[in-house]
Amino acid sequence: MSHTEKLISMVTKKLTSEAFWTDIGIGALKILAIYIATKIIIKLGKMVIDNIFRVRSHSPLRISERREATLMKLLKSILTYGVYFIALVMILSVFGIDVKALLAGAGIVGLAVGFGAQSLVKDIITGFFIIFEDQFSVGDYIRIGNFEGVVEGIGLKTTKVKSWTGELHIIPNGNITEITNFSLNNSLAIVDVSVTYEGNFIQVENVLKEMLLGLEDKYEEIVSPPELLGIQSFGQSEIVLRIIAETLPMQHMYIARMLRKEVKLCLDAHGIEIPLPRLVMYSRNEKEKEAMNNY
Repeated sequence: MSHTEKLISMVTKKLTSEAFWTDIGIGALKILAIYIATKIIIKLGKMVIDNIFRVRSHSPLRISERREATLMKLLKSILTYGVYFIALVMILSVFGIDVKALLAGAGIVGLAVGFGAQSLVKDIITGFFIIFEDQFSVGDYIRIGNFEGVVEGIGLKTTKVKSWTGELHIIPNGNITEITNFSLNNSLAIVDVSVTYEGNFIQVENVLKEMLLGLEDKYEEIVSPPELLGIQSFGQSEIVLRIIAETLPMQHMYIARMLRKEVKLCLDAHGIEIPLPRLVMYSRNEKEKEAMNNY
């Protein structure tokens, strides 16, 4: 009998064996049970996490909603990956694979890879602390080095920042050393108003103060009533007044534009002139021209 015939005979005998199909059936049932148990555990775990944060929402010692959402998402991800890893190990053991030897080999390989991928490890560690400490979240307006824009995505390895002109900057977390977050606290809109020296300064102040009183109700982005601080500086042909207004985070640019519009309409309604550049022209007479020519 040839080698091929022996191989075919062994395969046929194996496939027609009752014990073989019994083992396959038991293995399939075990895998199905592991899969169902994995889904149930993940679902129950996520429910427990949701309930924990729901209870914390009624506690007097609360953290910010942004931080709660970040931590909740992080815990759910850790739970999911951890349960899936355990399920994978159990499934491999069902197939008769030596899991201990596999894990030992994976540990050695991981150690070798770790020495050659220090930047990757640095990115992951930095990304973990960015998420855990809630340094910034998706939707925040931040500045990282020379990049400034809205956070489009945060991962353990990279952070995506989209500038207002549309460029998407993908920054390795390990390169992030300094972060400026503009979305955590209220912003301040600053508007300078120029008036002429010849005008009635007291009238201008009273008109502007009266105009500012109703703006808090008109624009919901304004947190507190705008203030006229007074004279900011003296120019060559104008007096510069400064107006400030506290706004919601990142709304100061919009409110500054609206304040300039309101100021212009208010000054026009009261007949108050805004200073314009002045040019003085000097014309020589004939005698001066002759004197200059003789000289």
